[in-house]
Amino acid sequence: MSEPFTDALGRGVKAGPAPVRYRPNPVTENPNNSAGEVALVGAGPGDPELLTLKAWRLIQSADVILYDRLVSPEILSLIPDNVEMVHVGKQRSNHTLPQDQINQRLVELARQGQKVVRLKGGDPFIFGRGGEEIETLAAAGVRFQVVPGITAASGCAAYAGIPLTHRDHAQSVRFITGHLKNDTCDLPWSDFVQNNQTLVFYMGLVGLPIICRQLIGHGMTPDMPVALVSKGTTADQKVVVGTLSDIVGKVENSGVQAPTLVIIGHVVGLRSRLDWRGAVESA
Repeated sequence: MSEPFTDALGRGVKAGPAPVRYRPNPVTENPNNSAGEVALVGAGPGDPELLTLKAWRLIQSADVILYDRLVSPEILSLIPDNVEMVHVGKQRSNHTLPQDQINQRLVELARQGQKVVRLKGGDPFIFGRGGEEIETLAAAGVRFQVVPGITAASGCAAYAGIPLTHRDHAQSVRFITGHLKNDTCDLPWSDFVQNNQTLVFYMGLVGLPIICRQLIGHGMTPDMPVALVSKGTTADQKVVVGTLSDIVGKVENSGVQAPTLVIIGHVVGLRSRLDWRGAVESA
């Protein structure tokens, strides 16, 4: 049993267990340092202090890093000078490198014995196409691991003072891609119109008018609160708040830029009291 000791106020306190020093998980370590491998690493939504310890360690030890457009400049500045950096980012209708070529490049680099980090904004498995990339790696017999990152929904909502769930307002949350393929509306809109639910649309800036129109058309009240978060968790974060009926006009007049996240639900109404980042500009 632990021996009691006296604290600064002279009270008897029972000592707890000794702290455990962090050590990397041997399960995810490569026992053959000469063999190449790929780590799909989530960089989070932008704030470099939201990187996980594992993400930081792999970035520091990489030979080459293939990074996306959504990885923030602050995080890129942490990459050592001796690491080769390859931009493979994609924008709407403008892909620096097609996805299939990215997949094959990962295989080629690993087969050359390189330690490769595929660095993605947010989380690799939430609208990050990480599943497609590791399917290719698995088929090619390349060793890989996946390091989760804080996804934009939780990171941006937290930094905007909007809880995605709340016992009084939302018992469920949906993550939806707002990058509508071919500008179509082929989404289950009726399923989105539910009580006590929060909707989070990734990449929803361009499709915002369609999103609002369809939700209202399928029965959601026009005065449902909406927040659009631009460049969330960064020093340039901006939040525009409105309703389904007026958010489009507010966003057009705000000059906000991608990347953006759209949050729809009664939880948005809590922001006026819970915005802990007082310097964030709000419209």
